[in-house]
Amino acid sequence: MSQFMSPSSPWPAHGGQAEALLAHFGLPADHRLEDFSANLNPLGPPAWVSDWLSKQLAGLERYPAPDYVAARQAIATHHQLQPEQVLLTNGGAEAIFLAAALHTGKRAAIITPSFGEYARACRAHRLSISEIALPTPHFTLDVDSLTAGLNDIDVLFLCRPNNPTATLIDISAMEDLLNYTAAMGCRVVVDEAFIDMVGETLGETSQASSLVPLLARYPHLLLLHSMTKFYTLPGLRLGYLLADAATVQAAQAHQPPWSVNHLAAELVAPLLADDAFARRTQRWLASERSRMAEALAQLGLEVVPSQACFFLIRPSAAQAITSDALFEQLLRRGILVRHTHNFAGLNGDWLRVALRDAPANLRLISVLKNVLEKGTA
Repeated sequence: MSQFMSPSSPWPAHGGQAEALLAHFGLPADHRLEDFSANLNPLGPPAWVSDWLSKQLAGLERYPAPDYVAARQAIATHHQLQPEQVLLTNGGAEAIFLAAALHTGKRAAIITPSFGEYARACRAHRLSISEIALPTPHFTLDVDSLTAGLNDIDVLFLCRPNNPTATLIDISAMEDLLNYTAAMGCRVVVDEAFIDMVGETLGETSQASSLVPLLARYPHLLLLHSMTKFYTLPGLRLGYLLADAATVQAAQAHQPPWSVNHLAAELVAPLLADDAFARRTQRWLASERSRMAEALAQLGLEVVPSQACFFLIRPSAAQAITSDALFEQLLRRGILVRHTHNFAGLNGDWLRVALRDAPANLRLISVLKNVLEKGTA
């Protein structure tokens, strides 16, 4: 399917974009689909958000406060940091591009497979890129192997938990990596867009899984956060960058004025204050992720152990179907999953499947079982 990789490729660069795929496979634009391709919390947005937003519309007549004091203070309080360590951004994507802008023209390393926007941001800011591949099929990070590839690197990008593998580098390994990179003068940029989706399966809360406490010890650490995944607000664009005050100030110099709109900025504090929604999400994760992991494995699929709200899967060697064929058969049956043609090192061999609510997940398992039993080579 090399034609899919042309500039007119039907393989979209992100989840939740079905139009090109439907057209390519000859399906009508109104073909009914359940979307398992976008990694969003199926419990969100919180029920109160719609009414809250409508009441804030009067604020659209004014420019947002350029320093976003209230939002930054809410984030700082949430993470037990100072407001000077917080930069509000137009989604996680802008945070990625600002991190790259700090190193314009230098040398970057990216741990792959991972989110394609890291490489895109580096290219936009003229960074040379080295890729450091996680080994298949478990995608576990070996710090010693990683550090061997960091000679003359100015900035390292990694995702934790990683998209698309849903694997999580443990904190002790991160400390080893941070100690090494501090000695060699390499900044470490960690995208924690899905850290709130880790849940409590590791015996700790998602908040405890974050690297935020390490910011005090490692000034070369820069963390990227997204609020759109956990709260299911991808159309609103809301994220932030966490670092020492000097790094935040340097990143802000690359940010356009009023980058974040009024509605998004004002929504930060009430979202973070909604502890009931966070607890409900953690309970859902604790039950649904383990149940789905078992159900997918029982189908005979290869399943990468997940610490996020999605799974990386592929047919086993014994199953008479390729990942591309499985993708197409699911699409024709009304199930949209995420291809991996534009994740470095995966080349379409795997599929990424997001968790949804229990009834939708049961339908996915049923359709997968039907397709796999028929076996389409």
